[in-house]
Amino acid sequence: MRLPIEAPVAPMLARLVDDIPSQDSIPGGYVYEPKWDGFRCVVLRDGDQLELASRMNRSLNAYFPEVVESLCQTLPDRCVIDGEIIMPFGPEGSQRLDWDALCERMHPSLRRVARPSEQHPAHLVVFDVLALGDRDLTDEPLRTRRAVLEDIFLTIPDSSGLHVTAQTADAERAREWFDQFEGHGLDGIMVKECESSYEFGRRSWQKVKHNRTAEVVVLGYRRTPRHRGVGRVLLGLYGSDDEALYYVGSVEHLTAGQRVDMLQEFAGLEIAESRVDVIGLSPMNSVTQPTIFLRPELVMEVEFDQLEGRQFRHPAKFRRWRPDRDAHSCRVDQLGVGSAYDLATVLD
Repeated sequence: MRLPIEAPVAPMLARLVDDIPSQDSIPGGYVYEPKWDGFRCVVLRDGDQLELASRMNRSLNAYFPEVVESLCQTLPDRCVIDGEIIMPFGPEGSQRLDWDALCERMHPSLRRVARPSEQHPAHLVVFDVLALGDRDLTDEPLRTRRAVLEDIFLTIPDSSGLHVTAQTADAERAREWFDQFEGHGLDGIMVKECESSYEFGRRSWQKVKHNRTAEVVVLGYRRTPRHRGVGRVLLGLYGSDDEALYYVGSVEHLTAGQRVDMLQEFAGLEIAESRVDVIGLSPMNSVTQPTIFLRPELVMEVEFDQLEGRQFRHPAKFRRWRPDRDAHSCRVDQLGVGSAYDLATVLD
């Protein structure tokens, strides 16, 4: 492609920080954006050539043909933009993002992609522009790049499935977003310097992610060949208004000592799989990695970041045992999943 910046593009990244800084805590100030939970995508266009490049420079064109089509119809002939492919789900006015449906699109069979692309189209949320025509914008400050991006999208309708992410210079508004949108596909806040250039591959942006704790019931564990002792601990919670147990996720990252100690902790609690009745727990047994189920009596406190429905998106982190807690007191309502919201409120 004939573009003013070289490809492949290593997208600019973010480092994790503990809190949202005040807007005026640096010269030039900060702006804040929702942290989208999708597939990072740099779009490169030169006339009839258009490429959706993943963070690892893998082509995404075959998996998201509807996004390619929309971009070909709307983008300037020569440009490079940075964004995130997302999958909205649900009725208008109360949409959330569907991570599982997005992942299912990454199937090697193109026949498996064609129908979902028509019935459940993906969208692209854009948050930066790197080049336009012969102009390299990467050395320009973010505030300038944002203005160029907004000009590009003035004539692009929302019905195209292409959007510019919301942005605010109000730290209090950003904190409201952080609380309001948890559990519905936005897993935090991006913090960016207004005067910053686009730094390829560097973690010069900041991100603030949810970091929460919960008391959960130990459902069982899995031995793995890689580890001496426990390999993976299965976790559950009781329903808020019934006695049903729901699978919510697992703990996997343990120290060698914790793995051995937990194996001793679990001794004598084993039960037959036929006695296990847990909602949302798919079959996990294999010859080399059998699952050993336990009486639901032990309670541990874990740390987690993001929720997908009633489950932890990523493996939780073990913090401590809670012998003071009765297992039946560990209920899903402690997760505090936020109410539904209109996805349009976080898209300009």
